[in-house]
Amino acid sequence: MKFMLGKKGKMTQVFDEKGVVTPATIITAGPLTVTQVKTAEKDGYAGVQVGFGVRKESRTNQPLKGHLKDLEGSFQHLREFPGEGSRGDKIEVSTFVPGDIVTVSAVSKGKGFQGVVKRHGFHGGPRSHGQKNKERSPGSLSGGGRSGAKVTKNMRMGGRMGNDRITVKNLRVVQVDAATNTLLISGAVPGRPGTLVEIRGSFDKTQDK
Repeated sequence: MKFMLGKKGKMTQVFDEKGVVTPATIITAGPLTVTQVKTAEKDGYAGVQVGFGVRKESRTNQPLKGHLKDLEGSFQHLREFPGEGSRGDKIEVSTFVPGDIVTVSAVSKGKGFQGVVKRHGFHGGPRSHGQKNKERSPGSLSGGGRSGAKVTKNMRMGGRMGNDRITVKNLRVVQVDAATNTLLISGAVPGRPGTLVEIRGSFDKTQDK
C-alpha cells in the first residue's frame, strides 16, 4: 500500500497535452522516516509508524527522545500505516506516479459557532414588513405530540462548524516532483494551507477510466 504525509499548499491549475485544464492542490509531501515497525506477533497487527516534519529539540519530551534516540532529529508528526519496512527507512514522494488514484484525509477549516443559515443552508424568514430581527432565525425547535414539548434528537440547529476529519476519495495524482518533494492532486483537499494531509492508496493508471 502506498502512503504519504504532507502539508497542504495553495491551489493551482494544470494543462495537459490536449489543453484540458485540471484544478489541483499543491502538497509538500515527505520524505518520511520509519520510526517503528509493528508486527502481528508482538502488536497484533502489521504496520509501520512513520515520522514527518521537524520538531525543535526543546519541544521534544523525554519519552519521545527515547523513542527516536537512534534516528536523526525529532519529528513533528507520527502516524501509522499498513505496510512493511525497517526502522530508519526513508519513504520518498517518488513512490507515487501521475495517474495514481488516492484517498486524502485532513482536518477541515474550523469556523466556530455558526447559525442555521450558514451551517445547514436555511433560507431564513421572510424580509417583509414587520419582520423585525428574525431573518436568520431557525424557527420553532420543539413541538407537542410525540416530541413531548422537547427538542427532538438530530434537530438542525446552530452550533460548532468545521474542524472535523474529512476524507475525500478518488482523487488523482496529476504531477510528482521528487526534486522539491511536491505532489499535485486533482481537486480540493480539506483544510487550510499548512494542514497535515494523509494520502493513501494507489491504483494503476488504466483504472482511472
